[in-house]
Amino acid sequence: MYIEQGYKSKYDIIKYIVGCIIIIFGWQILGGIPIVLAILSETLQGNEAPLTISQMATTFGSNLFLVLMLLSFVIGLVSIFLVVKLYHKQTITALTTSRKKIDWKRVFFAFTVWAVVSIAMTLVDVYLSPENYILSFEWNKFLILLLIGVILIPLQTSFEEYFFRGYLMQGIGLMSKKKFVPLLITSTIFGLMHIFNPEVSKLGYGIMVYYIGTGFFLGILALMDEGIELSLGFHASNNLITALLVTADWTAFQTNSIYTDVSEPVLGWDVFIPVLVIYPILLFIFSKKYGWTNWEEKLAGDVLSEEEFLKIE
Repeated sequence: MYIEQGYKSKYDIIKYIVGCIIIIFGWQILGGIPIVLAILSETLQGNEAPLTISQMATTFGSNLFLVLMLLSFVIGLVSIFLVVKLYHKQTITALTTSRKKIDWKRVFFAFTVWAVVSIAMTLVDVYLSPENYILSFEWNKFLILLLIGVILIPLQTSFEEYFFRGYLMQGIGLMSKKKFVPLLITSTIFGLMHIFNPEVSKLGYGIMVYYIGTGFFLGILALMDEGIELSLGFHASNNLITALLVTADWTAFQTNSIYTDVSEPVLGWDVFIPVLVIYPILLFIFSKKYGWTNWEEKLAGDVLSEEEFLKIE
């Protein structure tokens, strides 16, 4: 009964719309101030304004640019918590899970599983196609990246999970009274949010299958597990390991990672393997570990009314 946790707040459609506006303002407007100031600083010094991701990474340095980019998500996460606590009068626990308290073991389990899988896949690809990679490891820059990544990347991914799988999932679910509606809407919006990533311009719109598919995977995790702990762990692991292991001059994360991918990017079947093969296997693993049942009801059933929910509570 994860979506029904939204009943533990002051909610209605107007409140959710206003809350979304406040959150997006904090994320996009206030969160963008640091990077805008950095760009203005360059122009005031008589330098050409860096406008693309590659230009900003070169001008500011990869580590500083990463901090500037991630700060917007940190401010967005603070905005969500303030809106939920002060505006909706809901606890962060109720926004996170249907359990009495947040299950951090679930977070770390999902993080570890995906870290092992993603590291293994990367190392296998490096072994099979060594011509596609350059070992770009530099201790001093990597250690700074590691510190930045461990502190800020989980906050970035937590913002996305609390906003899409938390705030929007509960809000849309309570309004629609159908569980598949928030799953469909939040997964699609989550994928479309990545449409301006440099990967899309390089690989084409076919890559959106991966982004939207990942949104559905994370949404299914939240609904089946009655909380977003697994999606929090998976998402943090995915972005952190990616930032530390491999970078390329055409990706959103341009970091001082261990390897640099120098291959010519092509949209191939490998892009769809996570959605078609790996995610279903992970869902099977999680379902066995946590005893998931009644898939149809949890993913496409009705949301309980407030009266029904309070009787059970």
